[in-house]
Amino acid sequence: MALRNAILAMLLEDEASGYDLAKSFNASVANFWTTTPQQLYRELDRMESQGLVTARVVEQRRRPTKRLFSLTDDGAAELAEFTTKAPKPTAIRDELLVQVQAIEAGDADAVRSAIADRMAVAETKLKQFERLRERLLGESSEADFLATAPRVGPYLTLARGISFEQENIRWCEQVLTVLDQRGSSARTSTGPG
Repeated sequence: MALRNAILAMLLEDEASGYDLAKSFNASVANFWTTTPQQLYRELDRMESQGLVTARVVEQRRRPTKRLFSLTDDGAAELAEFTTKAPKPTAIRDELLVQVQAIEAGDADAVRSAIADRMAVAETKLKQFERLRERLLGESSEADFLATAPRVGPYLTLARGISFEQENIRWCEQVLTVLDQRGSSARTSTGPG
């Protein structure tokens, strides 16, 4: 998926500055697509030159001038075309999994620490996603929101992010438990006899 499709999808809501888009990436889209602010701004410039977005300049007092981007008809058409294409299957490329695969050949304590760190990151992200979920739902139940909200895409992608981080936590807990059990049995079997 090109970064441009994620940007176009975010501009379905309303016009936004590059700064606002970068914040939105961190708050909501980061559960399925990541980018740096530099990549985002470069892509916005390309998209503007290709007529997919327009930018209007807003003068601000006591702040730098900003550009607000909005979707053009061509941008909306490209996004609509994107939704008709079969997505490529997701492939996992995760260095931590390689470390776990090779744990017996390396430093088990370092791998255990990396897993604990990954679990802490997942727990933090899960809390952020759950707070965002509460804000999106407001006073509505999930069923009411899904039946009546003008746009459900952001909620559905957020739900995927929540389940992804829950599974990350579950897996980390499982691996740490196995490593702890194996460490205990290894210490017991190699202890004084």
